[in-house]
Order: sequence, then structure tokens, then C-alpha cells
Amino acid sequence: MIAADRLRHFAAVDWSGAVGQRQRGIAVAICGTDGAPALVRPGHVWSRAEVLDWLNDGLPVDTLVGLDLGIALPFVDRAAYFPGWTESPPDARALWALVDRLCADDADLSAGSFVAHEQASRHFRRHGGRVGDLFQPGRGRLRATEHAQAAAGLNPCSNLNLVGAAQVGKSSLTGMRVLHRLPRTVAIWPFDPVPAAGPVVVEIYTALAAIAAGRRKGRAKMRTAADLDTALIAIGSPPSDLADPVSDHQCDALLTAAWLRTVAHDPRSWRPAGMTREVAATEGWTFGVG
Repeated sequence: MIAADRLRHFAAVDWSGAVGQRQRGIAVAICGTDGAPALVRPGHVWSRAEVLDWLNDGLPVDTLVGLDLGIALPFVDRAAYFPGWTESPPDARALWALVDRLCADDADLSAGSFVAHEQASRHFRRHGGRVGDLFQPGRGRLRATEHAQAAAGLNPCSNLNLVGAAQVGKSSLTGMRVLHRLPRTVAIWPFDPVPAAGPVVVEIYTALAAIAAGRRKGRAKMRTAADLDTALIAIGSPPSDLADPVSDHQCDALLTAAWLRTVAHDPRSWRPAGMTREVAATEGWTFGVG
């Protein structure tokens, strides 16, 4: 758990696993303990490397940062990330290291070499009808937190699925390269103890913020400044006063930054019922999922 006055800033990063150096799908927003959230570097088209630099050097003191990606892969259902592979890592940090090592030559913090690896590829569903022989039929394997998301009425997708508009597998794998490269002075929940000072990174699901603001499941995306401001007001935040055009990525980041401010001091956010020690070490958890 975290002290009520410990966190002073709340940031959200809408992430992208797409190919290319700069990603219009990345948006970064931040707010303080009051006031409206604001975009970081508005108008800028971010690269993943720039987000990593910002996490390393640009964060205000005592910031809670939410990354919109899967922080790990399923483990507890089969007691392994990649059953049958001798290099299957024992925990999340080892998983991040493996992804980053196998993708060392991939530009722009991408992860194509990992999903094409002879052993790893057996567990993924990829474009072109390429389905690994160990990919679980249907929606694919889910983490414990994703089962909790489904129980809450959300529609999670397996991080081992790399196909379709709803997939988050590419974002998750590229995000793991970023997580591996963060200094240990940046705590990553729930793998690290929450320190008495300094930044804390958590996994977020932006639809949670949208639903908390009264958006309907399946219509969580906002693409106008008016819709964004309505949602911000619904969770107790001042409106953004942005003018159109705004992207759904910017709206997601802005609303989720403000939402983090509302849930960060709730003990239930830090101690979800389904998060055992094994889950916390291997799969992580989505912040704010009960």
C-alpha cells in the first residue's frame, strides 16, 4: 500500500507496438494532485525510445505512471510462460530480459525477432494465418488479472495474440523492452516494493477509466474534446479545455491520468484479491482491477 500523500503526479502513456520509429498511437499525459490533465509535448509524434528517455529523466518527483500494455505474459495456468522451452524464464524480469536480448538488433524497440523465434513463435498467433502449435485455441491464454477483467465485464485479449484491432500483444512485447531498460530506481508494481519516494510504474487498461467516467463498454473511445471533457468532469476532474481535433490516443492518456489520481490512494488498488505472490512475481496485475 502507499501513503495517502506520497504521490504528487499521475501520468498515463497510451502505448503502441506498431512498426516504425515514430508512433502516432503514443500519447503521454500528466496531472498533479489537482487541476486538469495536460499532454506532455503536445503536437509531438513520439518514438518508443523517447518515452523511455522521458521515464528515465523527465518525470516529476513522486509520479505514478500508467503504461497501457500487458506487463507480462500468462504463466500461472501452466507454471511457465513457454511450456516445453528450456529458456522459458522463471519470472517477469527474466522475461523482459529475454525479449530484449533476442530483439537486440530490432530497431525502434520493436520485438519482431522474438515472435519469429523458433521456440517463442510456437506460442503466438501472428498475421497471415500463422498460429503456433502451442497457441491455445480461442482467445488464447489469459493472465489472472485478465480473468479478473473478464469477471468485471471487460473483454481482455491474450497477450499471445498479435492479430486484430483489440490485440495488445505487440504493445506488450515492445513495452517489455522498455521495462527492462528502466533503472532499478524506478519501481515497477507489483514486482517491486513500493518505495517511500520516487516514481512507480503500473500497468493500466484505459477502458477502466472510460467506464468509470460513464462510457459504455464497446464505446469507451473518445475522439472529440467535448466527449473528453464530459468524461473528465464525471470523474471529478476539471475539463481539459482542449480544442478539436484530438485523437482517441490523446483522450485515453488524458482521462486515464486523471483517473489514476482518483484510485491511487485506494488500498484495494494495491492489494487486489486475486494477486497472489506467484501472480505478482510472474504475471503482474492491471492497476485498478479488483
